[in-house]
Amino acid sequence: MSAQAWDTFAANLLTVSVDAVQALIRVALIVAAGYLTIKLLRIGFSRLENLLIHATERRESAPGAAGQRIRTLSSVLWTIANGFLWFIVVLIALSQFGINVGPILAGAGVFGLAAGFGAQHLVRDLVSGFFLLLENQIRVGDTAIINGTTGLVEAVTFRTVVLRDQAGVVHVFPNGTINTLANVTMDWSAYVIDVAVSYKEETDRVTAIMRRVADEMRTEADYRRLMLEPIEIFGVDNFTETAVTIKARFKTQPSHQLTIGREYRRRLKKAFDAEGVEMPPAQRGSAVARTVTATPST
Repeated sequence: MSAQAWDTFAANLLTVSVDAVQALIRVALIVAAGYLTIKLLRIGFSRLENLLIHATERRESAPGAAGQRIRTLSSVLWTIANGFLWFIVVLIALSQFGINVGPILAGAGVFGLAAGFGAQHLVRDLVSGFFLLLENQIRVGDTAIINGTTGLVEAVTFRTVVLRDQAGVVHVFPNGTINTLANVTMDWSAYVIDVAVSYKEETDRVTAIMRRVADEMRTEADYRRLMLEPIEIFGVDNFTETAVTIKARFKTQPSHQLTIGREYRRRLKKAFDAEGVEMPPAQRGSAVARTVTATPST
């Protein structure tokens, strides 16, 4: 090799080495900047998470429910943000070595489009699950009616909701297929009862007995903690051929409406017998009761 060729080779090698070192330094700075950004982003997510938990827990009837929901959403958002940021860092680092990142971006777009078409039902379930948790429509432990099926909510994920009905059957609903959802135990539950008595009974006397029985229940510690408010007696609600119907309602802790309602009906029957209140033969034992739910106004 001639001296001139050697000098040219040495100069090119030096140039390449200098460029490589400079590229490595730039890559190291890019990675350090990405790492610092991730740390700052993590701190920001943590502070936002704590702020949202403190702001929403005051309105939550179930302790810890707001924190669990917000942490779940924060975890998913953090994973997405973290992956996206490192993807950008890798692309910028590759461009420092002269690699054309255009085809990589195009390939990623094509792959994402294909994956989107192939997993559209999964994406639909995940998006529906995200808003299901974000809007706090349902929680583990609630009693819910989903697509006409009633059961206890055993699990809520970004993809499915799991219900167990009274027969013990487990129903799994992909979030994207949920068309109707009714939460029976959101914030508070209610037990509505229609009491039918004979026309000859004085309705004011009957309502006084109903109120007295309910107030006696509220004096007992076991029932007082479950009954949020005194009984609401709406008054005479209906007339039939043989009876006058009086409607009333209890507000209770979530999922405890049947406990209160059944005990109240037992005591009310004994009180009616003691006071001589007559229920029409066609109505005896058939006072209509139903369960409702609502969110208290703020």
